[in-house]
Amino acid sequence: MSPQARTYEIGPDDGTLSVRTGRSGAAAKAGHDLVIHVTAWRATLRLGDDPADTSIELDADAASLRVREGTGGLQSLGDDDKANIESTIDDEVLKGRTITFRSTAVTGADGSLEVQGELTLADTTRPVGFDLAVGDDGRLRAVAVVKQTDFGMKPYSTLFGALKVADDVRVEVDAGLPQSP
Repeated sequence: MSPQARTYEIGPDDGTLSVRTGRSGAAAKAGHDLVIHVTAWRATLRLGDDPADTSIELDADAASLRVREGTGGLQSLGDDDKANIESTIDDEVLKGRTITFRSTAVTGADGSLEVQGELTLADTTRPVGFDLAVGDDGRLRAVAVVKQTDFGMKPYSTLFGALKVADDVRVEVDAGLPQSP
């Protein structure tokens, strides 16, 4: 049974909004690929009978990013390392600025939707597109690749630039649609 055409409010209680980073540079082996969860976010999905009647709005608190996993690297990430990364993201990368997404067009069929919209990140708004799957079981999955430099952000680097966060970050949503009241 397909999800009903109606408005759904989705947030951390319904699933995860995560950011996956990679690493680059001459010292990439020393760094970590990170999985970061956004712990304060809210999305509104207005699911229409026709994809053209569907819209998505998402707001995320830039200060709510929490490192959940770090793979690779020369040594494992400890709690202090995670806290330092979170502080750097908040203070130097995102600087507490609002993150929003507003869809401008939705097309597709059979639960597989192509979404186009405007992402505001670091006070810069740019078009972003991604695929959104809404399963018959009410499971919603989406993946978007965001290029930091498209938003005027310089990817974080250390060791005199020899270790960098890759410019492309992968943003994923995996959530269940709330059941009908």
